[in-house]
Formats: sequence, structure tokens, C-alpha cells
Amino acid sequence: MKLTHTEGESNQSAARRAWAAKHPDPATRDLLARDANAFLHQSLSSPCVSTIAKAEGIWIEDTAGRRYMDFHGNSVHHIGYGHPRLVAAIKAQLDDLPFAPRRFTNEPAVALAEKLGRLAPGGLSKVLFTTGGSDANEVALKIARAATGRFKTISFWDAFHGAGFGAASVGGEATFRSHIAGPLMTGTEHVAPFNCYRCPYNHAGPEVCGLACAGMVDYILGRETDVAAVIAEPMRAVPVVPPPGFWQAVRAACNRHGALLIMDEIPTGLGKTGRMFAFEHDAVIPDIVTLGKALGGGILPIAAVLARRDLDLCGDFAIGHYTHEKNPVTARAALITLEIIEEEGLVERAAELGAHAMARLHAFAPQSRFVGDVRGRGLMFGVDIVSDRASKTAAPDRAERIYYRCLAAGLSFKISAGSVLTLSPPLTISRNDLDRALSIVETAILAEA
Repeated sequence: MKLTHTEGESNQSAARRAWAAKHPDPATRDLLARDANAFLHQSLSSPCVSTIAKAEGIWIEDTAGRRYMDFHGNSVHHIGYGHPRLVAAIKAQLDDLPFAPRRFTNEPAVALAEKLGRLAPGGLSKVLFTTGGSDANEVALKIARAATGRFKTISFWDAFHGAGFGAASVGGEATFRSHIAGPLMTGTEHVAPFNCYRCPYNHAGPEVCGLACAGMVDYILGRETDVAAVIAEPMRAVPVVPPPGFWQAVRAACNRHGALLIMDEIPTGLGKTGRMFAFEHDAVIPDIVTLGKALGGGILPIAAVLARRDLDLCGDFAIGHYTHEKNPVTARAALITLEIIEEEGLVERAAELGAHAMARLHAFAPQSRFVGDVRGRGLMFGVDIVSDRASKTAAPDRAERIYYRCLAAGLSFKISAGSVLTLSPPLTISRNDLDRALSIVETAILAEA
């Protein structure tokens, strides 16, 4: 099949073109042009919106000196950018031991594995490191197959679990399931995700719907008798919070039908939601957990798989086998990141500041008919932008206009699910900066007539 090539510029929205026209400085324009020329173009990546020359704390700065509070950060910046303690630890580790071949162990890698095993509840104390979250999820799927002797999975439409073939197969985002790639992995059953706000069966609250979304998982598990695992985000990073009792029902269904429960905590873990692990909000313990993104402290890439000790049964074959599997520098970065999160009380801080942000946004929401919903946990929250509150119809064009107003005012975030302003600041943010960012959002929304 021959693909037609379309330059990114011709596909830009009116809002993006207007944004670009406001910033014609040569440094930004030149670097953006070089980026577009050098990198393969793909959705959500190249061509880029702008440039970055510096990143420090909650701030990013472009080549023209414009500064933005970063409420996106690809979910890596829990401790902010360039935390001095982390930078010093990485520099010291580079001097002490910069690399370890895979068959040789080292102190930082072992210490990190032990630390994660102590942090995770429910005996999730056997660990494997990978270089990214997509790989971590693929390792988790291999463990589930080996443990159960089965090969199928149940996951959710609209979920994201990575860009590899296995991870994209269990994922449910259209962007990563392109027909261009051909058939994906077999046996990957999908069900509708929990989303009480948009659920047609949930007009009177989640207790009325009977948790139909969880019931569908149970229904498929009972008929597809060769399902190895259910894999899901404990809280969808869109964000969408699960209805009360959802995960207890899914956990019980997995237990009844002999399937494992894999929780993808790559964007939500390590304190972002006000608990160290997002699944702790729902009083369940999964069989396998994957971590990534923020684990490297916003500097280095590292991810991890945490499993029950009885699932350590793949010793006769390779399930990861990554060149940087026990890299002492990335391990040191992750170890110090965890120490910073604990010692600076960032989990508790996320809970406190998140409650403040949600209260403020809920108070603001009635002022605009274009705010359909406000939802989230901790410092991962979102504002659903709609055509009107009654119909709950998504309004992508309106959301994009709001986004570029916020960007012009010094706030960067991402739009999820077409029209959800998804706000995910570092856990180190001050209350004053958080309030300033919320004021920018509110002003940009009220500018919509």
C-alpha cells in the first residue's frame, strides 16, 4: 500500500496556526523546521508545537525565553525538573559505575528492586526493570501467560499501555492501532471503559447502573475460558476515576475465573493520585503492577514490573533481557527519586493540593456552560469541555482554543479524549503556583462566548 505524505503544516488547526504566527522569532522557527525535517512524522510528536531550551522545577522555557508551567510533562516530572539532589546522585553514580553488563549485578539495581518490593503492598516484591513502560507491560503479559497457561487478555477501549505491538494490541487508543501496521496481537478482547460521566446507563449515579462495565469483564471471563489476564489503568489518565466498587468487582471476577489482574500504574503511580499506588484508593491488590515515567525522576528512562513472589516462574526463558536491565545509573536515579518522594512528603502533598484544586474547579464549573465535568484524584485532574452541559457533547475545537490561550498565558498541559483539559502538575508545585495556573485555565474558559 502506498501512503500519501502530508506535511504537518497543512494539517494544523486554525488555533495552532494562530499560535505559531504570534511567535515568529528565528530561533524557534529554525529549530522547529529542523525538527520537522529530521524526524519521522507521527501523531502526537513531530512536527512539534514549540521548543524547549531549559527545564527546572515546574517550568519549561523555550528558545525565545518564554516560560511555561508544565502541567503535562509526559507524567515524568513528579519531583519537578532537575531536582538538585537527583542531579548530584546521577553525577556521582556516573563516576562510580556508569554501566553494568546484564549478567552482572550491582548495588544500585538490587537496592532499587528491594525498595520497590517494600513500597508495594500485598507481596508484590519480585521485580524486573525495563527501559520503558511499553516494555514493562509486555513483560507483565508474558508472566501472565506463563503463570496461567493461557494467552488471551481483556482490556479497555481508549486505554493506553504503550506503543509496542503487544502493548498497542491490549491498548485501546485508535492512534496506536493504525491499520497501517496490519494485524495486531491475537486474543486481545476489549470492553467499554468505565466512564460514569458519559455512560448512557448511568443517569442516576454509579450505584444505579449495577456496575455494568465491571459486569462485562465478568461476562467475557466466563465465556472466554482462556483469558490469562485483565490489564488496565487503575484510574484512566484522561482522567477518569472508576466508580465505587468497580475494581473490587473486577478483582472478584478474576479470582473466580482464574485470570490475573495487571495494573498499569505508569502514569498514575508513585504518589500522583495522593496514594503511592492509585489502586490503593480502591482497596484491591493486583497480581502484577507496572511502573515507569516518573520512576526516573524526569531525567532518565526506567520502568519496572512488580509481581507476586509465586509468579517468579519464568527462569528457564527470557521475558525481558534488556541491555540496560540493571543499569546502575538509571537504578540510582529511580532510587533517589523514591527517597525524595518519601522524604519530602510528596504523596501527602498531592492529596492535599489535589483536594484544593478539585474544590476550586468544582466551584468554578457552574460559571461556564462549556464545562461538562471536573474529575480526578490528587494532582491528576481534568476539565471536560463540551458544547453545552446538557448534551455533554465533546467540543474539541473549543478545547483547543482554550489550550492555546493557556499556553500564551504561560501554562502548558495536554488535551485528552478530544476535549478534556488534562492537568498534571509536579508534586512539588507550590499552592500559589497551582492557584495561578487554575486562574489561567478559568480565564481561558470564560473567554469562550
